[in-house]
Amino acid sequence: MNRVKHWLAPDWQAPANIHAATTLRTGGVSRGAYASLNPALHVGDNDESVKKNRQVIKAMLDLPSEPLWLQQIHSNLAINAVESTSLQPADASFTCESGIVCAVLTADCLPLLVCDTEGTQIAAIHAGWRGLLAGVISNTINAMQKKDLLVWLGPAIGPECFEVGAEVRSAFLEKSAEFRIAFKKQGNGKWLADIYQLARINLAALGIIDRVYGGTHCTFIEHERFYSYRRETQTGRMATLIWRE
Repeated sequence: MNRVKHWLAPDWQAPANIHAATTLRTGGVSRGAYASLNPALHVGDNDESVKKNRQVIKAMLDLPSEPLWLQQIHSNLAINAVESTSLQPADASFTCESGIVCAVLTADCLPLLVCDTEGTQIAAIHAGWRGLLAGVISNTINAMQKKDLLVWLGPAIGPECFEVGAEVRSAFLEKSAEFRIAFKKQGNGKWLADIYQLARINLAALGIIDRVYGGTHCTFIEHERFYSYRRETQTGRMATLIWRE
């Protein structure tokens, strides 16, 4: 009998010593709005259920250590995982050490995983529109000080579901006219934003164009697989994790 997988493996060409996954909302013990594999302690779920879910995730992915959980604040802060402890305010972590698990939590925002082609350095990035605007991707990439990087865009809200105000579009266009193609006008004066395209434009400005993978899911539509804050407001989070041997 086939074993049901409660995570997604990135569809990228990472070196063999790089391991990564995004957990789905299935396979855990949480109930109600948080059903069932919610690893986030800050969303109102029962703490004991969350702790059990984290144990489930560690076991099913055979993690080498407890993930470095961040206090995500929609910023551009990227921290060195070796020098950090859990729940530091930041929205990205990176490391060149083996056995350390970088992780971010999302439920519509974009999780990005990064590694170099030699498998010597990794990073996990949480990028909502505020983080993208603030430069969380560029700050993380620059902190890694590596060339020849691969990037995987994990599950986020899709381009047909992410409605934003005109002020959000204006803020991006003030940074660069390149962002214009990531917005589509709606009849109600709002705009549909393509968070995947916004990230790709950021990455292209850093010279990362050919080795960008993923960006095919919609957390808002795929309700059986993913949590979505926009869809449910009170809900859990997916964990997107990366580590190296």
